[in-house]
Amino acid sequence: MSNDVKRPSGRHHGDLRRVLEEAALELVAEGGPKACTLAEVSRRAGVSVAAPYKHFADRDSLLAALVQKGYAEQRDRYVAAMKRKVEPAEQLAAFARAYVEFAAEQRPMFELTFAAGLDKTKYPELLNAGAELFEVLREPARNLRNTEAGSRDLVLAVAAAAHGLAVFVLEGVLLNVSQAKDLAASSARAIV
Repeated sequence: MSNDVKRPSGRHHGDLRRVLEEAALELVAEGGPKACTLAEVSRRAGVSVAAPYKHFADRDSLLAALVQKGYAEQRDRYVAAMKRKVEPAEQLAAFARAYVEFAAEQRPMFELTFAAGLDKTKYPELLNAGAELFEVLREPARNLRNTEAGSRDLVLAVAAAAHGLAVFVLEGVLLNVSQAKDLAASSARAIV
């Protein structure tokens, strides 16, 4: 092989981590988390099978990094949606709407968050990110319920309703995302 032969742009320099993550998300989009292997990620990224190990200890480490990004994006979306509302019940309804929207718009990230099969005790940063996300929802719930247990139960009920509707959208039970978002918001209001 001549020294004049170049690899495709973006596949061999400082953005290797990003390229690997993008390839992994493509695989998840096509076949779910189980379809993502480091060998296939490497092939898609146009790098050697050893290249991912420069950034990730193994497949689960790659998926954990993506889940961490997914949690951060979810948190940003939920906080932004909730800030547009004043009343706590409407804040929770805005969260539920944003939850379904995230699942529909970011299906691979959503699936990784809930179906990657990661041992979260091995990745405490994921436990922390999930707890931070939960805490964002606790603030309006505390304004609606007098006890910690009551606010926790309210958050769980609203999140469970939103999650169920998000899964219905992804599974094709509900084909209209806008309708599912409206149902999530109205369900949250009814639960409150």
